[in-house]
Amino acid sequence: MARIINNRFPIDTEDRAAVGFGFPLNGNAVFTPTYQTKDQLKANLVNYILTNKGERPLNPNFGADLRTLLFNNNLDTTQEELKSRIQNDISNIFPEVTIKQITFDNIPDSNTINFTLTYTIISFGIEESVNILLQ
Repeated sequence: MARIINNRFPIDTEDRAAVGFGFPLNGNAVFTPTYQTKDQLKANLVNYILTNKGERPLNPNFGADLRTLLFNNNLDTTQEELKSRIQNDISNIFPEVTIKQITFDNIPDSNTINFTLTYTIISFGIEESVNILLQ
């Protein structure tokens, strides 16, 4: 009989081996190391969302390019476009992530977009959320 075993990446078993680096970049040696795959995945999502297309050398298509929507009227249509852009990009770039919910907490006429992204890491079954503020 087959049994389902929780997935665990081998790199997560070593406490001293960092998986990557997170944000903000202000640790003791500039980088803040991440020691678990779920923390690095969160850092990768934040990095992708905050990057504009063309900002990354040798990878001009990387980034969600959300700052282009900052100076549009902060209407429901802008939020719907943002939601669909985020959901499509993340499903293509991060296939191990499923978006559960995107909630907005915007201040009108301030040219800021503030949203909370709630997602599930499929291989771990862990639900996480991250708050993003675009100015």
